[in-house]
Amino acid sequence: MTNSTIGVIWNPSKIEEEKLRAAVADAFAADADVQWWETSVDDPGRGMAQEAVDAGCDTVLAVGGDGTVRAVAETLAGTDVALGIVPQGTGNLLARNLELPLDDIPAALARVRSGKTRTIDLGWVEVNGEEHAFAVMVGFGIDAQMLVETNDDLKDRAGWLAYVEAMGRALAGTEMTPITLTLDDQEPQTVKGHTLLIGNCGMVQGGIRLLPDATLDDGLLDLLLISSDGALQWLDTVRSVVWDNGIRRLFTPGQEAVSTDSTRHLSAKRIVVELEKPQAFEVDGEELGEVSAFTVRVQPAAVRVY
Repeated sequence: MTNSTIGVIWNPSKIEEEKLRAAVADAFAADADVQWWETSVDDPGRGMAQEAVDAGCDTVLAVGGDGTVRAVAETLAGTDVALGIVPQGTGNLLARNLELPLDDIPAALARVRSGKTRTIDLGWVEVNGEEHAFAVMVGFGIDAQMLVETNDDLKDRAGWLAYVEAMGRALAGTEMTPITLTLDDQEPQTVKGHTLLIGNCGMVQGGIRLLPDATLDDGLLDLLLISSDGALQWLDTVRSVVWDNGIRRLFTPGQEAVSTDSTRHLSAKRIVVELEKPQAFEVDGEELGEVSAFTVRVQPAAVRVY
């Protein structure tokens, strides 16, 4: 990567400036013109990314967690500017799905220096009159993070059983609500559920794939609807997530996602969701408050990433 202009957008709450500048200097030496922008509480990176684009940067590094990456990716969508990710948060979900180095700044920068990029889709969600990009998933109900915030001792001793225990705790506090779904040009369908996740990629921490068919570059968004009501259906959901769409897929690659009466998998380019009861809504782990309706769409081949 020679004769390039690199913009570094970094979250000061995630990393020390001196450490980052030293790593960037080691990685790129005199091969690139490096310009710097620091995120703020009021702006997680969108304005800085636009300044980097306007300044002629051909690569922008997002140094921080999922919020920083999402903000920068949203601004770079549809441009020729490539996105480099230096994961520094706790989730780092897009980085995990891209199989990027975690907790290793030199390795992440070496990935960028290699110059090899791939093009991925982005999702967009329109809610409360505003549209937001998302790289991983949006929805309500069981928080994807909750599934993996398990007891560390139990995780060490029991492995996947720890995630079953975490799911059980999450499901215990959920409430079913009627949902109207419209997929692409199909007729609306009314279903019931307590969890609805729509994603561009499906793996969360711990290697759990909540959306096992989701691919970053297939031009589709994948949907997971969970409607477990009672102990038997809860066990059905656990089996579906942990066994059918988890462990068993490790031994049968290429198998499509398995749906059950309480755990349904769907896909579409555009999905309209209407809720009878408002639900707390998240975009890539960021809480946006309660919503009663939202629309998601995919932007194929939106961003080049290293």
